[in-house]
Order: sequence, then C-alpha cells, then structure tokens
Amino acid sequence: MDEGGSPGTSSSSDPPLHVVATAGHVDHGKSSLIIRLTGIDPDRLAEEQRRGLTIDLGFAWGKLPSGVEIGFVDVPGHERFVRNMLAGVGPVRLVLFVVAADEGWKPQSEEHLGIIDLLGVHGAVVALTKRDLVDETRLEDTRADVAARLRGTALEAAAIVACSTRTGEGLDELARELDAMIAAAPATEEDGRPRQFVDRIFTIKGAGTVITGTLVGGRVSVGDEVEIYPKGGRARVRGLQTHKRAIQVARPVSRVAANLTGIDRAHLERGDVLGLPGDWRPTRVFEARLRPLRGLERPLTARGAFKLYAGSAERDVRIRLYGRSQLDPEEGAYVRIRLSAPLVLDVHDRFVIREAGRRATVAGGVVLDPNPPTRPGAGADARLAARERASREELPMLLVAERGAIHASRVKLLTGITPSDVSGAARIGAWWVTQELRSATEAPLVAAVSHFHDQHPLAPGEDVAVVREMLAAHLARSGTTPDPGLVEAVLADLERRGEIVREGASLRRPTHQVATETSDDVHRLVQTVAAGEPTPPTVAELLATGVGRDTIGAALRAELLVRVSRELVMTPGFVTRGREAVEAAGASGITVSAFREALGTSRRFALPLLEHLDSRGITRREVDVRVARDIGAVDPPD
Repeated sequence: MDEGGSPGTSSSSDPPLHVVATAGHVDHGKSSLIIRLTGIDPDRLAEEQRRGLTIDLGFAWGKLPSGVEIGFVDVPGHERFVRNMLAGVGPVRLVLFVVAADEGWKPQSEEHLGIIDLLGVHGAVVALTKRDLVDETRLEDTRADVAARLRGTALEAAAIVACSTRTGEGLDELARELDAMIAAAPATEEDGRPRQFVDRIFTIKGAGTVITGTLVGGRVSVGDEVEIYPKGGRARVRGLQTHKRAIQVARPVSRVAANLTGIDRAHLERGDVLGLPGDWRPTRVFEARLRPLRGLERPLTARGAFKLYAGSAERDVRIRLYGRSQLDPEEGAYVRIRLSAPLVLDVHDRFVIREAGRRATVAGGVVLDPNPPTRPGAGADARLAARERASREELPMLLVAERGAIHASRVKLLTGITPSDVSGAARIGAWWVTQELRSATEAPLVAAVSHFHDQHPLAPGEDVAVVREMLAAHLARSGTTPDPGLVEAVLADLERRGEIVREGASLRRPTHQVATETSDDVHRLVQTVAAGEPTPPTVAELLATGVGRDTIGAALRAELLVRVSRELVMTPGFVTRGREAVEAAGASGITVSAFREALGTSRRFALPLLEHLDSRGITRREVDVRVARDIGAVDPPD
C-alpha cells in the first residue's frame, strides 16, 4: 500500500522502528544522501524527479550497521514548501540536518534550524554533504561555521560528519552516528493512545482508501475500529504496511500506511488524526508556552495574522499573551491560542507559528493544557508553570487539583492516563475529588443536616432536594462545576460511610430518631384534631395556631393522624367510622348526603373523606353512591 507497493511479508512481531526527518537548504543533497543510505529515491512525484527538487514529503527506509531499521522522512528545503517540511518534522523527534560543504549556511538552513529548535529533538546528526567539492581548509571553515550556528540550540551536541554521495566518503561514519543517535534516544511510548498524523490520502484499486502518516503514542492493529479526528468518522483497519511490508500491528514511532474500510477518501484530509474511538477530544482552544524564533528581527506581539502547524495540520490562529504585550526573547510567555478549526492535541505536543503576511516562522511552543478552563483566572501562570514542570505521570494529579473534581473517564481523555491512584485525591464513585474539596463540602453538609435536626426534631430529615442544592452551592463556591453526577456521588459516599441515612425523599444523621410517642406537641395536635371532629380544623387553621409542619408530619408518620387530603388530617378512629358507614349501607351504597348525616359532619369534610376511601380501594363510586369493596382484598385504612 505504501506508495502503491506490493503487500510483502506479514509480521506481527517486528522490532521497533525509528523515523528520522531530514532538514536543510534546498539542493544541499538531502535526497541524494538518502538514496545512498537506503537505495530508495524519496522523490516519488514525477515533477520532483523532473526538476530535481523535493516539493512534498518523501519516504525511504533501510538498515543501519547495527541492524536497526530506520525510516527517513525527506522534507522540502525550498522556502515555499516549508509547510510540507513542518508536516514531516512535526511528529518526528530525530533529525538528519544537511548542509552542503561547498555552499555552507543558507537562509533555509537557518529557518529549518529555527523550526527544529522550536520543536525540540531527541537526537540529531549533521551531515556536511558534497565533501568532494571542497578542500580541507574550506571543509573545516564550514564545519566551524556550522558548529557556531548550532551553539545554544537543540542541535548543539549533534555530531557533524563530512561525506560525499558521489565518492561514498564519510557515509559509513554517518551511518554509525545515526546508530548512536537512535541508541541514545529515549524509549518510544508504545502503551499510550495511538495517534497517526495523516499526511497523504489515496485510493488503490481493489483495496480502497489508504492513508499514510507517522504513528506515535500507541499501537494500531489490523481489524481495529478507528476514528478519524476531528470529524469523528469511524472506519476499520483492513490492512497495515510499514516500509512496503505488510504487518498485523503497527508500532510507534513509524511510518504507517493504513488501508481503511467504511470511510470514503473524500471524508479525509491532510492534518486529520487516526486514533481509537473515544480516545481523543479535539479542541479549538489550548494553552501553551510560546517562545519566539531565535534572531527574530522585531518583538512578537499578539497582533497579526498567524498560522499554526502541529503534526501534519495547519490552522489559522489568534494568540492571547498572558501578563505581557510581547514575547520575551529568552523565556517567551504563557499564551492562550484559539484555532480556526478543531485539532487533536496532547500535553507536551510541539507546534510552530508562522506569520501569514511575511510567510515567515516567528515562534513555536509546547502545549500545556489542550482543554483549558473557559477563563484563565488569576492563577493561570502558576497553573501552567506546574504543568510545564510535570511529567505525564503527574498530569492526573494536576488535572484533579485544577478542577477540584473530575469524572474518571475524562482523566484518560485529557491526560492519556488511567490512574489507579491520584495523589492528594479520593475516588468517590466514578469521580476523583481532591481531599481539600471533599472536606470543604462534606463537613458543612453533615453539619447542616445535624443543625436541621436541632431545629426540627420531629422531622425525619432534611429534604434531599435541599441538600443537593446546598452541596451544589458549596462546589460552585470552591470553583468546581456542580455536576449532578458529582453531587449524587458525594451523597452516596456519605451514605456508604454512615455519615447520613437516606429515607425516601429525606436525609438524616444516623443518630437521629423522631420520638413521636413522647412528644407533647404531637399529643396536643392529635387531641386538637380529635376534639374538632367531625369538623376538624384544617391544616391551614392548625398552622395558624402555631402548630408546626414538623409536628403534623411526625403525627402522620406515627399513624396517629391520617392525611385525608392536602388540607385535611383526621384521626384513624374517625376514618374508621367513615368506612363503617359505607359498609352499613350494603349493596345499595350511600350518597354523599347520607354519609354526611351518618357522621354528623358537613360536605366540606365528608367528600374528601369519601375520596380518600376511594383512593385506598376501600370504596368505589357508582354514579352518585359509594359502595364498599371486598374489605379482604384491599389494604386496611389508615
């Protein structure tokens, strides 16, 4: 698939691959050097081969003396093709920097070095090509000049090897230095979230859609369901190749061609990212440390039209500097960057900023928070400084500390890690919550429920809805979004730990008991209602005399009173009299008037009592009369 090659031999246990990006001025011999090292011409386009000029990304691969397999991303050197150069170098952190010994340092040499310095590298080798065209004096002058220009940059420690693709001189030494660079590079992350930066899309007859790009972060296997970000389309991996060899599992960092089914070529574009479903959250806003290109002629401010390059993607952006009006030449600044369209970014990703008007690289940076808070807040600098110092393993701790609480599923989405433990935080249901927030919300809530018992000893507990509102307000005051799921998780945790007891729609402390049998207020209430029957006082009238709703509720829960309607309570004895009056009427039933006369009350009380008996299944209405049901088939009255 890769470049339309044949399937080759399948393997599921290939050793790790290493990808190296080339960089340097136009016509300094990058492509010729790769041909001598690999035997493959990276200039795949007819126009490139005709003009002898690399205008798009080229790819080649081979083995070094150690047996390590290496892939080269050959990027353009001409100024107008810098965008493609960024697509090639962006995801790759190993570089072969090329300078022609006869021409020496050139404008694109400086720009490419600036870009690489901004992107950062894990290793680099400098090749002084065209060694056969200069004498020793000129060679040493060029070597010294190149070494001076590399000083203070990410390539300062790079080995400088003079070589000639025409005579072969120095190529063995160059290969050994590439081997040493790879051996010294940090281990590749293979167990994280896979992310393939798409830089080419094409169709092969009989196979369908193929994408190529550099895979980082984790593995992708044949048969995997994948998602194309940021659009969100789903596909399945039909086949995988690297270096024209069919494989079952693609490992980072490597050049990968993926044959996809279930998605059309028209749905894809350069700059997309292939990943596993649900692993990534595209963003339009992120925070970063931004620093200017070295040697920038004038201070960089937020004013202007800028383009951002990350991975293989390009976006128009707006930049907001935190705490200053222009970038400090040495330290740069913390910034918030707003994108013209979503991107898939991860913490520690590198990017480059170019000024659209001048078509010049002006700055670069490191992503610190790909999904920042809506507003930076007064502590933005401290928050971003902590992120800048943190390793990936420390990101969950920082994320929880920043937000106070976060759903566990979002921790992986925003950090790439699913932690079993987070320092300084507690797992509450499906949430991670800082110990400070836990104390700041739970203690006042428990105290509030206890205070409610002191104020309302006859009430079973505080209303759950009131407690939810109280907890949500505490969370909001602490700067944490009062998510309903978080509120319920905190309440459930308090209940699990025995701090509160939930009974129906109320919450109480486990030590709270309503002692209605010894309550003088309850007994006085029951006596007042009984004394008023058959025309007892209404609830409103009871409240007007100073009877509390808690007292009424306690009497109802103790079954010392029966709620007949919203506005009426009666004693169980009076309700029983009503049932007996209906039963005494027999099969012919009893009218409302007859029922009222039997109880010696008025329609105002008789009708609600009959409706209560209906609702309890004790009686049934037949036109204008009530008839007793089979008492044995229904619940007994209150």
